[in-house]
Amino acid sequence: MTIVERDRTITGGVDTHLDVHVAAALDPVGGLLGVESFEVNARGYRALLHWMGSFGAIHKVGVEGTGAYGAGLARYLQQKGIDVVEVDRPNRQARRQSGKSDPADAVEAARAALSGRAAGTPKTRDGRVEAIRALVVAKRSARRARIAALCQMRQLSFTAPDPIRERLKGLSTTALWETCASLRPRPATDVVDHATKVALRSLGRRIEELEDEVAVIDALLSELVTKTAPGLLALYGVGTDTAASLLVAAGDNPERLRSEAAFAHLCGVAPIEASSGKVIRHRLNRGGDRYANQALWRIVMVRLVSDPRTRAYMERRTKDGRSKLEVIRILKRYVAREVYRQLPRP
Repeated sequence: MTIVERDRTITGGVDTHLDVHVAAALDPVGGLLGVESFEVNARGYRALLHWMGSFGAIHKVGVEGTGAYGAGLARYLQQKGIDVVEVDRPNRQARRQSGKSDPADAVEAARAALSGRAAGTPKTRDGRVEAIRALVVAKRSARRARIAALCQMRQLSFTAPDPIRERLKGLSTTALWETCASLRPRPATDVVDHATKVALRSLGRRIEELEDEVAVIDALLSELVTKTAPGLLALYGVGTDTAASLLVAAGDNPERLRSEAAFAHLCGVAPIEASSGKVIRHRLNRGGDRYANQALWRIVMVRLVSDPRTRAYMERRTKDGRSKLEVIRILKRYVAREVYRQLPRP
């Protein structure tokens, strides 16, 4: 007697790229049903979903790079009610044995989702936190450009002709770029003097524009963060920048984090067990979101300066034999617990 499977479920996998996504479909027992390439646009997303659906009901789809090239596809599939699984990277052992190709990576992504080896829920990237992330990216870029321009300005002032060097000597950072932005080079003067003034004025005006740019971004960030997580800003030592970094790490759907321990691991403040035999120990977690880790460190530093409870805790633990760095790591873990409770919920 022939048995016909009427409701076959499909597990998909996608290897994402800038212009073309490569998709693979597997049956419930891991058999390969097909591999196909699709354009990276709305039409390609629809075609990919229709292609996978032609094999049966879609159970889940493993997508590589949901925070990069696969962000648009992951967002589209989630909007269509498809269970999307975040696949970090191909299995290195399988790649070493079978080689590297886009179809092979797509199949491996599907198998990682089917086996449960990849089980993370990607960020939805469709709310206020995604808007915050975009502004944070622009602000960090502006800050780096400002620091680079200031360093170049300082170096030019050290080697400038004597009249210019004496004029700029001893000025504060703000006074330096404001003075340089107001310079008026004259072509009739010495060629070195003229070129140096042109360069300094250019750098000064660049910094002036970057200051205005950061001010506009700060105003938008403050409004968005206040609307998204007012309870987070109410915590001692948490400002707009630190709150923004922590919100970006959690994403628009922080419910994907199962517990505060998972959030601590995401921020790189959860100790990792490194026991062996009779030795029971934990090692420092050097992974996770480093911007979120830096934000937790900044909160702890603020509390160590002005919060009596934190200062008393530091004094007590150092008397117990802990080093200052160890106590700071413990405090970062405690702060992560506080932050997790204040993350926005649906």
